[in-house]
Amino acid sequence: MSKILSKNLKVALIQLAAGADKAKNLSRVKSHVLTAASNGAQLIVLPECFNSPYSVASFPQYAEAIPSGDTTSFLSELAKQTATYLVGGSIPERDEASGKLYNTSLSFSPSGEIIAKHRKVHLFDIDIPGKIRFKESEVLTGGDAVTVIDLPPYGKIGLGICYDIRFPELATIAARRDNVFAMVYPGAFNTTTGPLHWELLARARAVDNQIFVLMCSPARDLTAGYHAYGSSMVVDPNAKVLACAAEGEEIVYAELETGLIEDCRSGIPVTVQRRFDVYANVAEQ
Repeated sequence: MSKILSKNLKVALIQLAAGADKAKNLSRVKSHVLTAASNGAQLIVLPECFNSPYSVASFPQYAEAIPSGDTTSFLSELAKQTATYLVGGSIPERDEASGKLYNTSLSFSPSGEIIAKHRKVHLFDIDIPGKIRFKESEVLTGGDAVTVIDLPPYGKIGLGICYDIRFPELATIAARRDNVFAMVYPGAFNTTTGPLHWELLARARAVDNQIFVLMCSPARDLTAGYHAYGSSMVVDPNAKVLACAAEGEEIVYAELETGLIEDCRSGIPVTVQRRFDVYANVAEQ
Protein backbone atom coordinates (compact mmCIF):
# COMPACT_ATOMS: atom_id res chain seq x y z
CA MET A 1 0.00 0.00 0.00
CA SER A 2 1.43 3.38 -0.99
CA LYS A 3 2.24 5.93 1.70
CA ILE A 4 0.34 9.23 1.90
CA LEU A 5 3.75 10.93 2.04
CA SER A 6 5.73 8.82 -0.42
CA LYS A 7 9.21 9.84 0.71
CA ASN A 8 10.84 12.03 3.34
CA LEU A 9 10.51 15.74 2.65
CA LYS A 10 12.66 18.54 4.07
CA VAL A 11 10.67 21.73 4.53
CA ALA A 12 11.71 25.28 5.32
CA LEU A 13 9.52 28.08 6.65
CA ILE A 14 10.86 31.58 5.92
CA GLN A 15 9.92 33.89 8.79
CA LEU A 16 10.68 37.48 7.75
CA ALA A 17 9.30 40.96 8.27
CA ALA A 18 7.93 42.94 5.32
CA GLY A 19 8.33 46.71 5.19
CA ALA A 20 7.00 49.42 2.89
CA ASP A 21 9.65 48.90 0.18
CA LYS A 22 8.48 46.05 -2.04
CA ALA A 23 11.82 45.71 -3.83
CA LYS A 24 13.65 45.31 -0.53
CA ASN A 25 11.08 42.80 0.66
CA LEU A 26 11.61 40.67 -2.44
CA SER A 27 15.38 40.95 -2.15
CA ARG A 28 15.25 39.57 1.38
CA VAL A 29 12.89 36.81 0.28
CA LYS A 30 15.37 35.77 -2.41
CA SER A 31 18.27 35.70 0.03
CA HIS A 32 16.40 33.52 2.53
CA VAL A 33 15.01 31.16 -0.11
CA LEU A 34 18.47 30.64 -1.60
CA THR A 35 19.77 29.85 1.89
CA ALA A 36 16.96 27.37 2.55
CA ALA A 37 17.54 25.64 -0.77
CA SER A 38 21.29 25.42 -0.18
CA ASN A 39 20.49 23.69 3.11
CA GLY A 40 18.51 20.99 1.33
CA ALA A 41 14.92 22.22 1.64
CA GLN A 42 12.66 20.71 -1.02
CA LEU A 43 9.50 22.60 0.00
CA ILE A 44 9.88 26.26 0.98
CA VAL A 45 7.06 28.35 2.46
CA LEU A 46 6.80 32.15 2.71
CA PRO A 47 4.61 34.07 5.16
CA GLU A 48 1.35 35.91 4.59
CA CYS A 49 1.79 39.31 2.89
CA PHE A 50 5.53 38.93 2.43
CA ASN A 51 5.83 41.68 -0.20
CA SER A 52 3.85 44.42 1.55
CA PRO A 53 2.80 45.68 4.97
CA TYR A 54 -0.17 43.80 6.42
CA SER A 55 -2.85 46.47 6.66
CA VAL A 56 -6.21 47.25 5.12
CA ALA A 57 -4.82 50.54 3.82
CA SER A 58 -1.88 48.78 2.13
CA PHE A 59 -3.83 46.12 0.24
CA PRO A 60 -5.07 48.41 -2.59
CA GLN A 61 -1.71 50.16 -2.84
CA TYR A 62 0.35 46.98 -3.19
CA ALA A 63 -2.13 44.80 -5.09
CA GLU A 64 -0.86 43.14 -8.26
CA ALA A 65 -2.46 41.28 -11.10
CA ILE A 66 -1.78 37.55 -11.38
CA PRO A 67 0.07 36.21 -13.33
CA SER A 68 1.24 39.45 -14.98
CA GLY A 69 2.47 41.11 -11.78
CA ASP A 70 6.11 41.45 -10.80
CA THR A 71 5.86 39.22 -7.73
CA THR A 72 4.46 36.29 -9.72
CA SER A 73 7.36 36.31 -12.15
CA PHE A 74 9.81 36.82 -9.27
CA LEU A 75 8.52 33.74 -7.44
CA SER A 76 8.45 31.67 -10.61
CA GLU A 77 12.09 32.44 -11.35
CA LEU A 78 13.07 31.78 -7.73
CA ALA A 79 11.42 28.37 -7.69
CA LYS A 80 13.10 27.51 -10.98
CA GLN A 81 16.50 28.79 -9.81
CA THR A 82 16.38 26.70 -6.64
CA ALA A 83 14.56 23.71 -8.18
CA THR A 84 12.24 23.63 -5.18
CA TYR A 85 8.52 23.63 -4.53
CA LEU A 86 7.71 27.16 -3.38
CA VAL A 87 4.53 28.15 -1.54
CA GLY A 88 4.52 31.89 -2.03
CA GLY A 89 2.91 32.94 1.24
CA SER A 90 0.37 35.48 0.11
CA ILE A 91 0.19 38.82 -1.66
CA PRO A 92 -2.59 41.33 -2.28
CA GLU A 93 -4.12 40.49 -5.66
CA ARG A 94 -6.18 42.72 -7.94
CA ASP A 95 -8.36 40.68 -10.28
CA GLU A 96 -7.99 42.16 -13.74
CA ALA A 97 -11.52 41.30 -14.84
CA SER A 98 -13.53 42.39 -11.80
CA GLY A 99 -11.18 44.81 -10.07
CA LYS A 100 -11.79 42.98 -6.80
CA LEU A 101 -8.98 42.54 -4.29
CA TYR A 102 -7.98 39.21 -2.75
CA ASN A 103 -5.41 37.87 -0.30
CA THR A 104 -3.84 35.27 -2.58
CA SER A 105 -1.22 32.55 -2.36
CA LEU A 106 0.61 31.17 -5.39
CA SER A 107 2.54 27.90 -5.39
CA PHE A 108 5.21 26.93 -7.88
CA SER A 109 6.83 23.73 -9.12
CA PRO A 110 10.62 23.25 -9.29
CA SER A 111 10.40 24.24 -12.95
CA GLY A 112 8.77 27.56 -12.06
CA GLU A 113 5.22 26.75 -13.15
CA ILE A 114 2.22 27.96 -11.15
CA ILE A 115 0.65 24.82 -9.70
CA ALA A 116 -1.93 26.39 -7.38
CA LYS A 117 -3.67 29.65 -6.61
CA HIS A 118 -5.48 29.98 -3.30
CA ARG A 119 -7.56 33.01 -2.38
CA LYS A 120 -8.06 33.36 1.36
CA VAL A 121 -11.51 31.94 1.99
CA HIS A 122 -12.25 33.32 5.45
CA LEU A 123 -11.52 37.02 5.80
CA PHE A 124 -9.95 38.25 9.02
CA ASP A 125 -12.72 40.37 10.55
CA ILE A 126 -12.31 40.67 14.30
CA ASP A 127 -12.94 43.30 16.95
CA ILE A 128 -11.55 42.67 20.44
CA PRO A 129 -12.33 45.84 22.43
CA GLY A 130 -9.25 47.58 23.72
CA LYS A 131 -6.89 45.20 21.92
CA ILE A 132 -7.33 44.85 18.17
CA ARG A 133 -9.76 45.64 15.39
CA PHE A 134 -9.08 44.42 11.85
CA LYS A 135 -11.55 44.10 8.99
CA GLU A 136 -10.14 42.58 5.81
CA SER A 137 -13.61 42.63 4.28
CA GLU A 138 -13.46 46.42 4.08
CA VAL A 139 -11.33 45.98 0.95
CA LEU A 140 -10.91 42.26 0.25
CA THR A 141 -13.18 39.59 -1.21
CA GLY A 142 -13.02 36.01 0.03
CA GLY A 143 -12.07 33.05 -2.14
CA ASP A 144 -14.45 30.17 -2.78
CA ALA A 145 -12.42 26.98 -3.10
CA VAL A 146 -10.57 24.26 -1.21
CA THR A 147 -7.03 24.22 -2.59
CA VAL A 148 -5.03 21.00 -2.91
CA ILE A 149 -1.60 20.82 -4.56
CA ASP A 150 0.14 17.78 -6.02
CA LEU A 151 3.88 17.64 -5.23
CA PRO A 152 5.40 14.74 -7.16
CA PRO A 153 6.97 12.49 -5.97
CA TYR A 154 5.89 13.24 -2.38
CA GLY A 155 2.11 13.46 -2.42
CA LYS A 156 -0.43 16.22 -1.90
CA ILE A 157 -0.76 19.21 0.43
CA GLY A 158 -3.70 21.42 1.27
CA LEU A 159 -3.40 25.19 1.51
CA GLY A 160 -5.07 27.83 3.65
CA ILE A 161 -4.18 31.38 4.65
CA CYS A 162 -4.07 32.52 8.28
CA TYR A 163 -7.71 32.89 9.45
CA ASP A 164 -8.60 29.86 7.32
CA ILE A 165 -7.05 27.64 10.01
CA ARG A 166 -9.84 28.55 12.46
CA PHE A 167 -12.30 26.75 10.20
CA PRO A 168 -11.54 23.01 10.35
CA GLU A 169 -13.58 22.09 7.30
CA LEU A 170 -10.87 23.06 4.78
CA ALA A 171 -8.35 20.73 6.41
CA THR A 172 -10.94 18.00 6.93
CA ILE A 173 -11.98 18.01 3.28
CA ALA A 174 -8.39 18.07 2.04
CA ALA A 175 -7.38 15.21 4.35
CA ARG A 176 -10.40 12.94 3.79
CA ARG A 177 -11.23 13.65 0.18
CA ASP A 178 -7.79 14.35 -1.28
CA ASN A 179 -5.52 12.40 1.08
CA VAL A 180 -3.10 15.26 1.73
CA PHE A 181 -0.08 14.63 3.92
CA ALA A 182 0.01 18.22 5.19
CA MET A 183 -1.89 21.46 5.51
CA VAL A 184 0.18 24.59 4.90
CA TYR A 185 -0.93 27.92 6.38
CA PRO A 186 0.95 31.15 5.71
CA GLY A 187 -0.46 33.31 8.50
CA ALA A 188 0.01 36.62 10.27
CA PHE A 189 -1.56 36.07 13.68
CA ASN A 190 -1.01 39.04 15.97
CA THR A 191 0.31 39.44 19.50
CA THR A 192 -3.23 39.32 20.92
CA THR A 193 -4.55 36.15 19.28
CA GLY A 194 -1.20 34.45 18.68
CA PRO A 195 -0.38 33.57 22.31
CA LEU A 196 -3.89 32.22 22.75
CA HIS A 197 -4.46 30.18 19.61
CA TRP A 198 -1.51 29.91 17.17
CA GLU A 199 0.02 26.68 18.48
CA LEU A 200 -3.35 25.38 19.67
CA LEU A 201 -4.87 25.62 16.19
CA ALA A 202 -1.82 24.14 14.46
CA ARG A 203 -1.84 21.14 16.76
CA ALA A 204 -5.63 20.83 16.59
CA ARG A 205 -5.69 20.64 12.78
CA ALA A 206 -2.85 18.10 12.94
CA VAL A 207 -4.49 15.81 15.50
CA ASP A 208 -7.97 16.19 13.95
CA ASN A 209 -6.73 14.84 10.64
CA GLN A 210 -3.53 13.00 11.61
CA ILE A 211 -1.44 14.97 9.13
CA PHE A 212 1.45 17.43 9.26
CA VAL A 213 0.69 21.13 9.68
CA LEU A 214 3.02 23.95 8.60
CA MET A 215 2.40 27.50 9.88
CA CYS A 216 4.57 30.29 8.41
CA SER A 217 4.38 33.72 10.03
CA PRO A 218 5.99 37.08 9.35
CA ALA A 219 8.64 38.07 11.89
CA ARG A 220 7.54 40.42 14.64
CA ASP A 221 8.21 44.11 13.99
CA LEU A 222 7.06 46.35 16.81
CA THR A 223 7.71 49.46 14.67
CA ALA A 224 5.06 48.33 12.17
CA GLY A 225 1.38 49.10 12.43
CA TYR A 226 0.52 45.40 12.78
CA HIS A 227 2.50 43.26 15.20
CA ALA A 228 2.82 39.71 13.87
CA TYR A 229 3.19 36.95 16.44
CA GLY A 230 6.01 35.02 14.75
CA SER A 231 6.52 31.46 16.05
CA SER A 232 6.39 29.72 12.65
CA MET A 233 6.10 26.00 13.33
CA VAL A 234 5.89 22.49 11.95
CA VAL A 235 3.62 19.99 13.71
CA ASP A 236 3.50 16.24 13.08
CA PRO A 237 0.41 13.95 12.81
CA ASN A 238 0.55 13.24 16.56
CA ALA A 239 0.39 17.00 17.22
CA LYS A 240 4.02 17.10 18.31
CA VAL A 241 5.80 20.37 17.51
CA LEU A 242 8.81 19.35 15.41
CA ALA A 243 10.28 22.84 15.02
CA CYS A 244 9.32 26.36 16.08
CA ALA A 245 10.73 29.83 15.49
CA ALA A 246 11.05 32.62 18.02
CA GLU A 247 9.87 36.16 17.16
CA GLY A 248 12.52 37.49 14.76
CA GLU A 249 13.65 36.65 11.26
CA GLU A 250 14.80 33.06 10.87
CA ILE A 251 14.34 29.93 8.81
CA VAL A 252 12.62 26.95 10.42
CA TYR A 253 13.60 23.52 9.06
CA ALA A 254 11.95 20.15 9.61
CA GLU A 255 12.02 16.70 8.07
CA LEU A 256 8.61 15.19 7.33
CA GLU A 257 9.00 11.42 7.65
CA THR A 258 7.24 8.98 5.40
CA GLY A 259 5.20 6.36 7.26
CA LEU A 260 4.49 8.57 10.28
CA ILE A 261 0.92 9.28 9.18
CA GLU A 262 0.19 5.57 8.76
CA ASP A 263 1.77 4.73 12.13
CA CYS A 264 -0.35 7.38 13.81
CA ARG A 265 -3.56 6.25 12.14
CA SER A 266 -2.86 2.61 12.93
CA GLY A 267 -2.42 3.32 16.62
CA ILE A 268 -5.39 5.70 16.92
CA PRO A 269 -7.67 4.65 14.03
CA VAL A 270 -10.14 7.52 13.98
CA THR A 271 -10.10 7.50 10.17
CA VAL A 272 -12.09 4.26 10.17
CA GLN A 273 -14.12 4.91 13.30
CA ARG A 274 -16.10 7.94 12.17
CA ARG A 275 -19.88 7.63 12.47
CA PHE A 276 -21.34 9.13 9.34
CA ASP A 277 -24.65 7.52 10.28
CA VAL A 278 -24.70 9.98 13.20
CA TYR A 279 -23.20 13.09 11.58
CA ALA A 280 -22.47 14.28 8.06
CA ASN A 281 -19.20 13.74 6.21
CA VAL A 282 -18.23 17.24 5.11
CA ALA A 283 -15.75 15.78 2.61
CA GLU A 284 -18.68 14.52 0.51
CA GLN A 285 -20.47 17.83 0.17
